[in-house]
Amino acid sequence: MRFPLGAVVATPPALRFCTRHGIDIRLLLARHGAGDWGDLDLADKKANEDALRDGARIFSSYSFPQGKVWLITEADRSSTCVLLPSDY
Repeated sequence: MRFPLGAVVATPPALRFCTRHGIDIRLLLARHGAGDWGDLDLADKKANEDALRDGARIFSSYSFPQGKVWLITEADRSSTCVLLPSDY
């Protein structure tokens, strides 16, 4: 892990989506924590790398045929939320 995830929470729609489509949230959390930001453009990936040094929020996006799942770790690293774009 490149940074602490803090308390892990998920929105009910994200939990339903992942369950319905066989997406392992633990695997997404491992990818996020390891610095695999998923399907972000270069500018957003750089922002995450800067956030590791500067203490800003960290964002990952993982695409599946059925839709996207986002993970957001707060700047203070107190929590990470698993959510759908429509939850934001």
